[in-house]
Amino acid sequence: MSGWEALFLVVGGFTAGVINAMAGGGSILTVPLLVIAGVPGNAANGSNRLGILTSTAASATSFQRLGVGGLAHAAPILAPVLVGSFLGSLAIGQLADDTFETVFGLLMVPLVLLSLRPPKAATDGDAWSRPVTFIVFLAIGLYGGAVQAGVGLVLLAALSRAGFDLVTANHIKALITLAVTLVAFPVFVWQGNVVWIPALTLAVGLTAGGWVGARIAVEGGERLIRAVMVVAALALSAKMLGFLPF
Repeated sequence: MSGWEALFLVVGGFTAGVINAMAGGGSILTVPLLVIAGVPGNAANGSNRLGILTSTAASATSFQRLGVGGLAHAAPILAPVLVGSFLGSLAIGQLADDTFETVFGLLMVPLVLLSLRPPKAATDGDAWSRPVTFIVFLAIGLYGGAVQAGVGLVLLAALSRAGFDLVTANHIKALITLAVTLVAFPVFVWQGNVVWIPALTLAVGLTAGGWVGARIAVEGGERLIRAVMVVAALALSAKMLGFLPF
């Protein structure tokens, strides 16, 4: 890994950490950056989880210190999310690196479209039943364990549908993502899908960004960062699908 690649991972990680804390979708940037830095697809997916682990811990701590109370609300939905995360992380490791990179590149487009319309809290409508809630968050756990990218956006959509304001939903999202990663990351380590030097380098930027992003989320404002994320994600998607020559 060259010095420039290390710099890109730190700067990209910081940007992604801020995005993750404020809404979600930061892994849309960081997994492709790891691939560009020479990490194979499945290993990039696994290596990214180290930074997600540290950055979501920083975000959750920052939200807590700022007086946002999401911990009690996260506890009831942790069980299906954790089961799904474990199963998803086991399954994704069976894909070949080229297949994973193609799948990830295709997933970026709908995830970017989702990020263009941030969810708004919806207090009208009937509450989900327990079976529906279990199935929804089991599916989110499966996706988060397997791919991670965009799971924050999906979580925010589900949590806002449940009526939480977006600041509280962001705190709950950080706690759930932390739990998902605590389950999934050891699976990637066991499978040999973590390249430690790029993973640690990226984690530095992600952690700093997660801490800063939580403060920005509470204070408000994300339009510029989201615009940069969309442009960068579309370019990186084109790169991973082979549409760009560089």
